[in-house]
Amino acid sequence: MTKALEGVRVLDMTHVQSGPSATQLLAWLGADVLKVEAPSGDITRKQLRDLPDVDSLYFTMLNSNKRSVTLNTKSPEGKEIFTELVRKSDIMVENFGPGAVDRMGFTWERLQELNPRLIYASIKGFGTGKYANYKAYEVVAQAMGGSMSTTGFEDGPPTATGAQIGDSGTGIHAVAGILAALYQREQTGRGQRVQVAMQHAVLNLCRVKLRDQQRLAHGALAEYPNEDFGDEVPRSGNASGGGQPGWAVRCAPGGPNDYVYVIVQPVGWAPLARIIGRPELADDPEWATPESRLPKLDKMFQLIEDWSSSLGKWEVLDRLNAENIPCGPILSTKELIEDETLRDNGLIVSVDHPERGTYTTVGSPLQLSDSPVDVVRSPLLGEHNEEVYAGELGIEPGRLAEFKTNGVI
Repeated sequence: MTKALEGVRVLDMTHVQSGPSATQLLAWLGADVLKVEAPSGDITRKQLRDLPDVDSLYFTMLNSNKRSVTLNTKSPEGKEIFTELVRKSDIMVENFGPGAVDRMGFTWERLQELNPRLIYASIKGFGTGKYANYKAYEVVAQAMGGSMSTTGFEDGPPTATGAQIGDSGTGIHAVAGILAALYQREQTGRGQRVQVAMQHAVLNLCRVKLRDQQRLAHGALAEYPNEDFGDEVPRSGNASGGGQPGWAVRCAPGGPNDYVYVIVQPVGWAPLARIIGRPELADDPEWATPESRLPKLDKMFQLIEDWSSSLGKWEVLDRLNAENIPCGPILSTKELIEDETLRDNGLIVSVDHPERGTYTTVGSPLQLSDSPVDVVRSPLLGEHNEEVYAGELGIEPGRLAEFKTNGVI
């Protein structure tokens, strides 16, 4: 069976997380992703190692289904090889600092000359303007994109989310732009620039908080549990701030992740009142309507927690789901990695690696009926040098050996 992006060549000039997360998605969709690394390799091959002298999980979990070649693009010979790779590629993706590729001699104008059909995607920390040259990391993007100011509890400091919305979140945005450009090329025959900034991607994911910022002009936000409101959207703990109130309620035996997140819809109040042993609240004017419950959300969820705290979270889940009440247990990283349903769905997979043995990684969340994904291990550094340089670019073996001696590859 063919893959969705079969026949599409991606020149992967990315490193760390934001770029590799994008190119890994393209690889899962069937593109031939050629990861071009400096002879020393992507820095994450050595970062956060759990085993000595082998590629780290940081690297392996972001570079599945790719091929790896090494290349010193600062050398004259390296520039020549890179030029040929550009000519033979459909997409180029990079996440270097601002201007780095231009300084290599490969401006957008030069790349267009070499390959008018090339789609050139850049991931940066920020857009043009005063932030352009700031250094960006995951949590810096969260801080400057609106996430941290609205995450955490009212009486605590701004808090980062464990979800990598700055890095991998930007990678997903980049893939959307790349695929759109690839589709448009079918009509125009021309490639184009795709530019995505980490701050912008985080801000897009925080748009509901900008919605609430504007709602503040008309008074307090009733859906929030906060008592006081200033002129900025406050941190509101586990409240969704959406149309249906929700909260994480404690379960037995009281461990750090013994919680279930419960959402109280209007139609769910009566069955929920029965489940928690307070059926009289279903018809009590002080509790019966969403409007009557909004001023006392803290008391409402305390009533639910009084019931849930004596039960395990899976029993709570079963009892609530039986009455069609939206809820979900807080799943720890250990529970997720051991979850058989996620394994059956192909989202948790085991992969064999020639140096580190078997490791667990996340599979593709994109599932296409005619383009199934088989997760293939990440490549070793320069594993495909001969295959690409000799087999596809036609470089003679003797010259390849010379390039290796001289540090070109």
